[in-house]
Amino acid sequence: MPDSTPHKRAAALRELLDRYNEEYHVRDAPTVSDAEYDALIRELRALENAHPDLRTPDSPTQRVGAKPSEGFLPHEHSVPMLSLGNAFGADELRAWHTRLTRQLDGEPNAYTAELKIDGLAVSLRYRDGVFESGATRGDGVVGEDVTPNLRTVRSIPLRLRVPHEGVLEVRGEVYMRRSDFDRLNESRVAQGEPPFANPRNSAAGSLRQLDPAMTAQRPLRFFAYGIGANQPALRATTQWDLLAALDGFGFPVNKEARRFASFDEVVAFCDEWEGKRSTLDYGTDGVVVKVDSLAQQRDLGAVGREPRWAVAFKYPPEEVTTTLRSIEVNVGRTGSVNPYAVLEPVQVGGVMVSMATLHNEDYIHAKDIREGDVVTVRRAGEVIPEIVGPLVAARKGKQLPVYHLPARCPVCGTPVQRAEGEAMAYCPNAVCPAQIIERLAHFASRGAMDIEGLGYRSAISFVEAGFVNDVGDIYSLTADRLLTLPRTGEKSAANLVAAIERSKARPFARVLYALGIRFVGFQTAQLLADAVSDIDALASMSAQELQATEQIGPSIAESVVSFFAQPANRAIVEKLRTAGVTLRGQPRPRTATDGPLVGKTLVLTGTLPSLSREEATALITSAGGKVAGSVSKKTDYVVAGEAAGTKLSKAESLGVPVIDEGALRKLVERA
Repeated sequence: MPDSTPHKRAAALRELLDRYNEEYHVRDAPTVSDAEYDALIRELRALENAHPDLRTPDSPTQRVGAKPSEGFLPHEHSVPMLSLGNAFGADELRAWHTRLTRQLDGEPNAYTAELKIDGLAVSLRYRDGVFESGATRGDGVVGEDVTPNLRTVRSIPLRLRVPHEGVLEVRGEVYMRRSDFDRLNESRVAQGEPPFANPRNSAAGSLRQLDPAMTAQRPLRFFAYGIGANQPALRATTQWDLLAALDGFGFPVNKEARRFASFDEVVAFCDEWEGKRSTLDYGTDGVVVKVDSLAQQRDLGAVGREPRWAVAFKYPPEEVTTTLRSIEVNVGRTGSVNPYAVLEPVQVGGVMVSMATLHNEDYIHAKDIREGDVVTVRRAGEVIPEIVGPLVAARKGKQLPVYHLPARCPVCGTPVQRAEGEAMAYCPNAVCPAQIIERLAHFASRGAMDIEGLGYRSAISFVEAGFVNDVGDIYSLTADRLLTLPRTGEKSAANLVAAIERSKARPFARVLYALGIRFVGFQTAQLLADAVSDIDALASMSAQELQATEQIGPSIAESVVSFFAQPANRAIVEKLRTAGVTLRGQPRPRTATDGPLVGKTLVLTGTLPSLSREEATALITSAGGKVAGSVSKKTDYVVAGEAAGTKLSKAESLGVPVIDEGALRKLVERA
C-alpha cells in the first residue's frame, strides 16, 4: 500500500487535471493558464515516477507514452457500426420520411438533427467507467485497434465523469478544426515540410500513425453522437436523452444538434445550415436526421448496414471553375487507357485539385470537353474530382480541336484496341510496364492480399529495379534485396517481408480477386471460390461450365477462360503455388437431385437465430433447392433474419414470399 500522502495527492491531481482538461478541450472554457496546467502535470508525473504503483490507465500522464506500433491489429465491433443512407435534396429527404411513416404506421414521435462531421468514425470502449480500447470504423464490422492513439486525443475522457459499471461503447467522430489545421500547416511550412491537403485527411492520417507520440502532436478533437454495446443499458429513451447522457459522461457533443417535433422543421434546419456551414470551424457535408425515439429506432431496424431510422441529408458538392490545361492518359491494370484532366490548380471543398477524371473518350465527346477550356469542377461524393462540363461561352469564338485518344499506348507503344460496343480502349500488351505496376498495387491492396507497405510507389520501385515482373515475383523478395533500394531501412524491409509472408494465408476468394481478372470483382471471386475445389479446377473449366455457376454470365466466363489460357498467367499461378499461397477453397455442397425444395430458388439475408450462412446454404441445397445471391421475380422465397438487407426490401416490392428460419426448417422437413 503506497504512502497515504503521495496516494492522496496523486488522486487529487488526477481529479483536478481531468477537470481542467475537460474545461479546455470539451467545454472551451478554461479556468487555468497553460503554465498552471503544465506545472500540475509535471508534479503528477514526478509522483508516478517515484511511486510507479500510483500510475493508473486513466491518468492524464498516459495521454502519451506507448511504444510505436508495428501495425494495427484488427478489431471486431461487438455491435456493427452502421453506415447511413443518403438523401440528396428535400424531395429525397421527404421520401425517406414517407417510408418511415408507412413502416411505423404513423408519424415518428420526434426527430433529432445533428451536423454531419467530416472526420473519421471511431468506437470507444469503457469498462467500469475507464477507457479500455478504441478502434476505427473500418468496414463497420471490423476496424483497426488504435487505442494508444485515441488516448492522446484530449477531448476523449480516460475516465467517465459519471460512474458507469459494466461496458459502454461510445461512437463518434475524430476530426480537426480548420483553425488548428491552418496552424499545423503554417508550422510544417516553416519547418520546410509540405503542407497537408485538408483537415479530414489530416485527422485520419494522424489517428493512424504507428507512433502515438506523433498522433499526440496533432490537434485532434472528438464529437460523440451514439453508443454501441452498453451493459447495463443506459436509461435514455430518446436520441436527445442519449446526447445529454454522453455530455454528462464528459464527452463533447455537437452544440448545433436540435430536437424537432415537426418534420417541416427538420427540412428547414437542413436548408438553414447549407448557407451557414461555411461559418463553422470544422467541416460538415450535411445533416444526420434520426428518429428520436430509441424504441421506434428498434422497431424500424436496418436494411443491410444502413439503419432505417436515420439518414444523411447531403449538401450538393461545391463547384468551381478553372482552366483545363491538357488531357493526359494512364494505363490501368487491365490495360484500360484512361483519360484524365490536368487542371489549373483550384480549391474545391477545402482541397487543392489539379487533376480530375474524364472516364473515357465517349464521355469527353458527349460533354464536348476540349483542352484549354474553362471547365466546371466538383468533387463527386466529396472525394473524386470530376468535370461537370465546359463553359462553351468562354471560348469566345475560338474553335479548339476535338480530343481523341492516342493510337498507341503511351507507355509501351503498342497499338491501342477498342472493341465494338465498348466504351473503353485497351493496351493489349500483357507485359506493358504500366499494367504491371497497377496489377502489383491492386494485388497488395487491402481488399485483396492486404500487404501493408507495398503501395503504388513501392510497385514502381520494384519494377524499375527489375525485382518484379509480375505479382508472383512478390514472394521472391527478400530483406537483403529490398535494402539495395534507395531510402529503404532495415526495419521497413523486415516489415514488408513479414507482411508478404502473412499474405500467403489469405482466403482463396481474395487470391482470385487479387489476380485482377477482368470483370472479376470481390463478390464474383467469392462466387467462383465457392463453386470450385481449387484454382486448377477453375483453370480447366470451359466458358459453358462457368456459366452454369450462379450469377456468372458470358462476359465473366470468357474473361476467366481467357485469363487462364495465357501462359504468363499460368506461370504466375505456379509461382504462387511454390510460395505457399492459398489456392484451395471450400466449395459449397452440390444441390441434391430430389427433396422438398427441388426447383426452388431461395435468397438469404440478415443473421438467422441459429444457422450460419454456410449452414443455411447446406440445409437448402441438401433439400434440393438453390441459393441465389440476388432477388428477382424468379425467386421462390427470401429467408430473412436479424438486420436483413436490401434484399428484403426488393422481395417486398416484388411480392416474393419472405420467411424466417423456423419456416425454412418446416419447408425442408416437408417430405
